This record gives sequence, structure tokens and C-alpha cells, in this order.
Amino acid sequence: MAPIKIFGLYETDSIVINDPGLKRVISLTPKIMLKSHGRKGGDFSQLKVNIVERLANLIGVPGHRQKKHKIMTSQASGKFNKNMKVVLEAFKIIEEKTKENPIAVLVRAVEKAAPREEVTTIEYGGAKYPQAVDTSPSRRVSLTLRLIAHGAYDKAFGKKTKIVDSLANEIILASQESNDSAAVSKKNELEKQANSAR
Repeated sequence: MAPIKIFGLYETDSIVINDPGLKRVISLTPKIMLKSHGRKGGDFSQLKVNIVERLANLIGVPGHRQKKHKIMTSQASGKFNKNMKVVLEAFKIIEEKTKENPIAVLVRAVEKAAPREEVTTIEYGGAKYPQAVDTSPSRRVSLTLRLIAHGAYDKAFGKKTKIVDSLANEIILASQESNDSAAVSKKNELEKQANSAR
């Protein structure tokens, strides 16, 4: 029997996750149609959702910054078809530029751009202090996908670059660990802050 490919285009069986901390939290379960309808219930349900679907879901709300939605545009809608079309067209550009499986490039981008440390605030004796903490594997993936979506969105909003091209470029740059990637530069910034708050 032929292996199942995502949308009948990209196979995931040969993709290797090199970061041992992320092996358990990056789902590459092959499905023809990536649409879970939010039916994955229970604790850590996000970990069961394919990473491509998670990226498409974040493309729908790239204007979110923490608890506020800063900007709303036509390309950022809640429509699954519209969001997944952006991701699939970006994957085609990645495949043309890198001659590799775009899902493998996305996984490598997540591995390279995932922050290992962050800063939290602790209160001691009425005073607040910054404290460096290790980032959990599930948060590393969620945060990185969000940073990739934000970086692509910011480079496309109000500019001539289309969201498809900026998303493809962001993923490629993050996979190369380039500082031109918004996700990688944010990771370096977070780890630098954590290092000074040790």
C-alpha cells in the first residue's frame, strides 16, 4: 500500500526530528486532510495535532500580540481553506527554492528557532525579580510557530510582499538559523535576557 501523504503531496515518514526534546511534541501523523475540527480533547491535545495544521491555524490570527488583536486584514480570516491555501502555496515556493520536502524544512525551522530559556518574574519580599527558566518542549513548539506566523505577517502587512512569499522566506531563513528570520532573532533575544537574569 502506498504511504499516506499530506494533501496527497508531501510524505512525512522519512522526516527525522533531531532535537530529542521536541520528538514527543511535534506531530507528523500522515493524513490526507488536515482538519481536526478542534476534536482533539484532553490534556496536551495540541501535541496530537499535525504541525502543518497548527501553523495554518496560527495564520488565521497573526495580528494577535499576547491578549490583544492588533490588526485585522483580509488574508487573516478564520476560514480553514484560505489559511491552508496560504500554507500550501508557501510550501510550493519552499520546494522550488530548496529542492527539499517543505515539511522537513518547517520541522528544521522549528528546531532552530525554538527558544530553550525564557524570563519569568518572581515576587520575593514584596519586590519583583526577573528569573531565567527553562522552556517546556510543548511551549517551545507553540511559541516558535507563533513567532514564524508573526514574522511573516509583519513583513507582508502594508508592503508589496505577499503573505505567501513572506511565510516561505521566514520558514527558509529560520531553517538556516539566519538572524534575518524574525523567529530566530526573537529566540536569541529571549535567551540573551534569560542569560542576564540568571
